[in-house]
Amino acid sequence: MKLAVLTSGGDAPGMNAAVRAVVRKGIYNDCQVFGVREGFRGIIDDDIIPLQLGSVADVIQRGGTFLRTARCEEFKTPQGLARAIANLRRREIEAVIVIGGDGSIRGAQALYEGGITAAAIPGTIDNDIPATECTIGFDTAINTASAAIDKIRDTATSHQRTFIVELMGRHSGAIALAAGLAAGAESILVPELPYDLDEVCRRLESGRSRGKLHSIILVAEGVASAYEVAAQLKKRTNQDTRVIVLGHLQRGGSPTAFDRILASRMASEAVDLVLAGKGGKLVAVQNGRYTNVDITSALAQQSSFDIEAFKLAKILSI
Repeated sequence: MKLAVLTSGGDAPGMNAAVRAVVRKGIYNDCQVFGVREGFRGIIDDDIIPLQLGSVADVIQRGGTFLRTARCEEFKTPQGLARAIANLRRREIEAVIVIGGDGSIRGAQALYEGGITAAAIPGTIDNDIPATECTIGFDTAINTASAAIDKIRDTATSHQRTFIVELMGRHSGAIALAAGLAAGAESILVPELPYDLDEVCRRLESGRSRGKLHSIILVAEGVASAYEVAAQLKKRTNQDTRVIVLGHLQRGGSPTAFDRILASRMASEAVDLVLAGKGGKLVAVQNGRYTNVDITSALAQQSSFDIEAFKLAKILSI
């Protein structure tokens, strides 16, 4: 079998580990493995290179993706999809493994519907893919965020300030919630739930009244600008506030051991799927076990939010 692998959408720590596992398990099973550079754009532009065992040496510990990634609007058009499939067929590539978030997973489904045996691996720091308990990159992102918050707390205490920290999460508060629970944030604002700035102010003032020297407020980027929240808190409480936007810092860095193992196991499952001719599948973790689901079924579900963890974070930050 000729097998191709690509990474698409936002990069996530652990993508390189997943590519490595696809390449090495594919070669172990007598496949010719190819890497597509810059995601679906690479299929359209025929930017496809052969990968050998040595091609993925010394990448498991690296963040980002050595295949590079991009978003490709042209692939979403009938003409772009047809051109991509034509390039794959000309090269006699029978299967494609796609690593990325929801848009990338939809791209894998489009290839499958076009006659290519395509499977998807969920790689996104947002952990917002339905049907799987975890996605590649999430664990590293929350470790990066919580470590940054720990450092911010040191200076917040020294200067007796309130810090508003903006985290990634346009539609998902998973990073903010997990990092906030891990780092002991006083308030966490997420897009899944309405927030009340009056309540945030009351918690700030209650803390100050009992001698608390600092506070950390986490804001997922999909909720509001941290600068806007800081201005409102300053106006209502007159407390000294500072803003930190962690931004793409959360995407980078060496993947944690958890993400390296997750990526390797998911990639192994994906190779097994395409070797068995099972396309249109998403590799997933459910109840701690590696499995797969139909992509159409997975994307029809709503991403869940851990409301119990959110409640616990509020209780522990009183």
